[in-house]
Amino acid sequence: MKKIGLLLLFILAFLPLGKDIHAEAKNASGGAVDVSAVSAVLIEGSTGEILFEKDKDKELVPASITKIMTLNLIFEAIDSKKISLEDSVTVSEYAASMGGSQVFLEPNETQTVNDMIKCISIASANDAAVAMAEKIAGSEEAFVQKMNEKAKELGMEHTQFKNCTGLDDNIESGHYSSAYDVALMSKELITKHPEISSYSTVWMDTITHKTKKGETQFGLTNTNKLVRFYDGITGLKTGSTSKAKYCLSATARRNDMDLIAVVMAAPDHKKRFSEAQSLLDYGFANCCIYNDPDIAESLSEAPVQGGRKNSVKTEPGSVFSHIFTSETDTDTVTKKITYSDDLKAPLAKGAPVGTVEYYYDNACIGSIDIVAGENIEEAGFQDYLLNAVQKLFHKL
Repeated sequence: MKKIGLLLLFILAFLPLGKDIHAEAKNASGGAVDVSAVSAVLIEGSTGEILFEKDKDKELVPASITKIMTLNLIFEAIDSKKISLEDSVTVSEYAASMGGSQVFLEPNETQTVNDMIKCISIASANDAAVAMAEKIAGSEEAFVQKMNEKAKELGMEHTQFKNCTGLDDNIESGHYSSAYDVALMSKELITKHPEISSYSTVWMDTITHKTKKGETQFGLTNTNKLVRFYDGITGLKTGSTSKAKYCLSATARRNDMDLIAVVMAAPDHKKRFSEAQSLLDYGFANCCIYNDPDIAESLSEAPVQGGRKNSVKTEPGSVFSHIFTSETDTDTVTKKITYSDDLKAPLAKGAPVGTVEYYYDNACIGSIDIVAGENIEEAGFQDYLLNAVQKLFHKL
């Protein structure tokens, strides 16, 4: 009996007990990437397709990758002309009091919006982030409300922000996000505001402090080590605290494909970079993108009943994109164009009038809407009379 007991203990010692954090997480195509981070995801930017996931919706402490949303709102404010890159930003005492990563802005010091973006993107500066929040919304609290509204708009179901920096965040305080949600706001930033890359890929830069003591140069060094060597890198943002461990949203572009790799709660700073790099490498090696930017040339006018015109000009409602996760001849993709046969006036520009379906290997891989390219007004009595006269003269 004693020998049997020892044998059982020996067998049990080599059996897996529960899920190992270092276990391989499976990706969408059935392969595997070894990830030790608690949560990770890889998506493609134009399609949003998930190529890899590991506990992608787990709510975790995001640390400074919070600032991805802060940057989204900054660039939205620039696009709407609310602020410009040349505008001056005055630093409040509250903003200057931020700890953690900072560029040591002093109360009443001024910097341009452009330099504040550099500080946030390159050096992950908490003081600059709060100063920009106050510039745009009047207070950090009001800015955070906008952050949460934007999160809902993007479908970030596992995120709630309590500040614009990620400083001293914790689940109990209600400041949390998930790897997939971070990927969604990263996708928004790099696709809607690609100019972020001119900041987030800079390895080293400087700003000039202008205070009562005079002018001094302050060096900025990028916290994202991948910008030094990764081919096609476009950004984006690191984050780390004792609670969050090591987080990274890494973005890169090759062959018209934008990939976003997010790792959260990696055990050390080296792992977050190596594992994000592995995810990006996997995506670029095993995936290719098909898009159809020239679909408009294949469209024709669609018939309309009861309108001042008998047909309406058409245009694609969007550009179709699809990710293939295996070796594919994209030249064999076919499309089927269908127009609605019951279109009636009045018809507004942008209204759906048909669909384009895309097929590969006899299977539908997706579709886009065809929309009206103009307004079609409903025909009146005079239109019908004119039409009848024209038909009469045509017969004569």
